[in-house]
Amino acid sequence: MSLITNKPIPTFLYGTAWKEERTAGLTEAAIRNGFRAIDTANQRKHYFEAGVGEGIAAACADDLVTRDDLFLQTKFTYVRGQDHRLPYDAVASPSVQVAQSMASSLEHLGTDYVDSYMLHGPASGYAWADADAEVWAAMQRERDAGRARLLGVSNISLEQLEQMIATHRDAPAFVQNRCYARLGWDREVRALCNAHGIVYQGFSLLTVNADVLGDPYLRKTAMRHRATTAQVVFSFARSVGMLPLTGTSASTHMLEDLASERVLLSQDEIRAIESLAG
Repeated sequence: MSLITNKPIPTFLYGTAWKEERTAGLTEAAIRNGFRAIDTANQRKHYFEAGVGEGIAAACADDLVTRDDLFLQTKFTYVRGQDHRLPYDAVASPSVQVAQSMASSLEHLGTDYVDSYMLHGPASGYAWADADAEVWAAMQRERDAGRARLLGVSNISLEQLEQMIATHRDAPAFVQNRCYARLGWDREVRALCNAHGIVYQGFSLLTVNADVLGDPYLRKTAMRHRATTAQVVFSFARSVGMLPLTGTSASTHMLEDLASERVLLSQDEIRAIESLAG
């Protein structure tokens, strides 16, 4: 999968939220263990983006990777999603805030471009608003200037995504949503993404689906494949067209999660898992 860039779209993302002072070490460990795609955000409330940059720099200094080996994804977050540690001028226009946030992200990450730049959720929970259209246009300018290769949006509803696609000539390359099995694994949003060639990124696949991880069918499936239930979930996600994200802090789980690419589910198993709690 490659979309409109020469760099391949990854098959797994390592998420860096909620790691605070462990961020640099865990980012480096993720790269050391085999991850080549890192997800972060310029939102100090939940992420330590500068720590991600430190971890990348350490991995590069140790000759584990070069910048070109990595797929880096970060996000612009509205003021309402931030705490007092803002990466931009709080009273500036949204367009200016996007430019300031991007400049800050590039400094944090020690790079002159990111592979994916995402809007960290629309301005409201109800519609694709004028502010979102202004921010999206500003993000397009960052892409056109070469500071971002691809654009995306996260935490978006089906209705908002429909409005976004109808409003803008350029659809997002990515949609990143929290993915609940009890809601059909975000089936309707995934279907809309598929119809428009958008890559769906699923996060919290394990943390919000604890009941599914304990489901007898999923456990039996894991036993059949000599895999963990987490590996089965990640394999299922890829099988239905998702790009999964994991944020594990354990090296053993990093390796296990990456090994899920070798777990090949049957069509019957995929259909059964998609129906779990859905």
